[in-house]
Amino acid sequence: MEQLQWEVRYLEPPKILRHCKKCGKKTEYASSGQFRVNAQQKSLDIWLIYRCTTCKSTWNLTIYSRINPKSIESRLLDKFLANDSELATEYAMNSDLLKRNGAEPQVSPYQIVGDDLDLTKNAELKIVCEHPSSLTVEKILREKLLLTRRELESRVSSGTIRLADGGNIRRAKLKQEVTVLLGTG
Repeated sequence: MEQLQWEVRYLEPPKILRHCKKCGKKTEYASSGQFRVNAQQKSLDIWLIYRCTTCKSTWNLTIYSRINPKSIESRLLDKFLANDSELATEYAMNSDLLKRNGAEPQVSPYQIVGDDLDLTKNAELKIVCEHPSSLTVEKILREKLLLTRRELESRVSSGTIRLADGGNIRRAKLKQEVTVLLGTG
């Protein structure tokens, strides 16, 4: 059985949807890549700053609230204070954190990197991604294999495309690694 790997690479952090007080409606916000660190006596608040793409008003995504500075590793605190771009991207890609803060993350622009595969042969395909997202495995397969929804549905129904863990391929979200089996077995 041939073993292949595709990597989903995000081109930028996702924009989010949330209500903008200035615009008076739900609008898109984009991460500024900047942190705000505020000291209150013996505690810290740390936020990632987002800007409305329409009016440029800001919204702070809570990362830590009223945390003792001693409970944060000094290297991590230094990265917050230096507005480390990799750290900002990591938090901006964290869909669970975004949802806990009342934001609706959108799907980021992405590319799928990996070899084409022959659908007539048996293969084990690993789809990997640095950051989990709401992107579905079905969408990735249709896009990379150039299949219509109906063609993919037919292959899933016949069992020639299936998840290795036996899960529902139509509902599976992209986690950091998903294995898809192709062929008859």
